[in-house]
Amino acid sequence: MNTRLATSFILITVVIDSMGIGLIMPAMPDLIREIEGGDLAQAAVWGGVLATIFAVMQFLFGPTIGSISDRYGRRPVLLVALVVMALDYVLMAIAGTMWLLIIGRIIGGITEATAAAYMADVSKPEEKAANFGLIGAAFGVGFVLGPLIGGLLAEYGTRAPFWAAAVLAGANAIFGYFVLPETVTDRIRRPFSWRRANPIGAFKHIGELPGLKRLMLIIFVYAIAFFVYPGVWAYFGALQFGWGPGMIGLSLGIFGIGIAVVQGLLMKPLLRLLGERNAVIVGLSIDIVAFVALGFVTNGWIALALTPLTALGSIAGPALQGIMSRAAADDQQGELQGALASINAVATIAAPLVMTQTFFYFTRDNAPFLLPGAPFLLSAVLTLGCIGIFLTTMRPELRENSD
Repeated sequence: MNTRLATSFILITVVIDSMGIGLIMPAMPDLIREIEGGDLAQAAVWGGVLATIFAVMQFLFGPTIGSISDRYGRRPVLLVALVVMALDYVLMAIAGTMWLLIIGRIIGGITEATAAAYMADVSKPEEKAANFGLIGAAFGVGFVLGPLIGGLLAEYGTRAPFWAAAVLAGANAIFGYFVLPETVTDRIRRPFSWRRANPIGAFKHIGELPGLKRLMLIIFVYAIAFFVYPGVWAYFGALQFGWGPGMIGLSLGIFGIGIAVVQGLLMKPLLRLLGERNAVIVGLSIDIVAFVALGFVTNGWIALALTPLTALGSIAGPALQGIMSRAAADDQQGELQGALASINAVATIAAPLVMTQTFFYFTRDNAPFLLPGAPFLLSAVLTLGCIGIFLTTMRPELRENSD
């Protein structure tokens, strides 16, 4: 097996996946108004509906796709997902009604493939957390490039970014066809079972492993806390610092680059220095400090200066994912990653409501006191709870695998 080429394909897949989301974001408001009519506020409502539909499909079908990959292999699932992704973008590029856009988001959410299970297959136990960090770095690169390229392409028409995303996904499927070997052997192949290929069944079976039920809870709470950045950053920056769209986009780009550097270059040496368990604690602690600082900061340049600190906290996620992957059996990697995809999907649905409502409550005209940074303080409290759960969860058998 050419592991280097296979790993390159996985990372490119993640970059294209996150780029695809960013590519279409700048054009989506205009596309919705072009199809449905109405003003920007109405387009925003439809945009929220489409995003929610995508997340709900991920929640419902994440474990199903993961279990299918445990039975039939990672290669066919990843390649089919990329082809369907390309066709999904084509569908949205030619869509003339909202129903076609809705169908596109349903299909996209169902077939959203996780690359993490494949990465777990090709990683030695001690390399899992660092390699999950590479996936996080790839996502950060796509997060930066996607909106930038999408904004430029949108100047050539509202459909151009969708065609570009389709071409990228299709080209990567062709690349994967030639370089991606199968990693699911008869030794780890697991029979498909509908009892486990649904969110409730997957949570139940994964949660039976020592400590993983609480670790899944941490993943969920931490995802809500971390969503404060995409959830309210634009509103927070505009109100607290007087930033315009350009500055807000630049600040998010710097944040994405910071995460890519930390997870792509610093993750492995930090894991060697700290171990997985301590990396989780240190990462979450750094997040708390950053959240509290952002909760009270009033100077935009200071907020930007905090970017390296906020990015450094991102070591917690891959380290936590590495602990969970090492605790799961080889034939449960797809099921585990599918369950984690469902958890993140639920957090994606819940977090915007929690964070935007918190921001609204402390910035409205009759607010008890003006505090635009209140959502960050809420995130600090949630992350502190994650540390408490983690410290009471790490049983001896998990500690041995994470030091």
